[in-house]
Amino acid sequence: MSDKRVDRKNGSAPVAENRKARHDYFIDETVEAGIALTGSEIKSVRAGGVNLRESYVRVERGEAWLLNSHISAWTHSSAFFNHEPTRPRKLLLHRNEIEHLRGKVEQKGLTLVPLKLYFVKGRAKLEVAVAKGKKLYDKREALAERDSQREMERYVKRDA
Repeated sequence: MSDKRVDRKNGSAPVAENRKARHDYFIDETVEAGIALTGSEIKSVRAGGVNLRESYVRVERGEAWLLNSHISAWTHSSAFFNHEPTRPRKLLLHRNEIEHLRGKVEQKGLTLVPLKLYFVKGRAKLEVAVAKGKKLYDKREALAERDSQREMERYVKRDA
């Protein structure tokens, strides 16, 4: 049995997930975007050498860019043909989607956060969320709610 969870919508397991994003932000809506990668980057992505933890998305001059994401250098190529691990990567979205996201981000307190990277029909896709940052008390409240839910499930399971 595989450890990776299968995404029911797309039929493939995510290559990389930003689990911390769901803890740090309230997720309003999500958008699927293509991502422009070089040859050595796509090989590293397929091998699982991706980290989205500190990354974010910014809209500049009518284009969406993934910033601060780390894709490891491909180990089986020379340094000349390899890529820079944290370079900005262009996201492939329609113009109306970019304008919609830009309008959302201009609202106070909203940001664009990548949630997961996966493949659809051999193409790398990134799930981007419009999110609002949580305060410390919101995070504590979410943890307490999750713990109480877990306790209730244990109690019901024990009695059954």
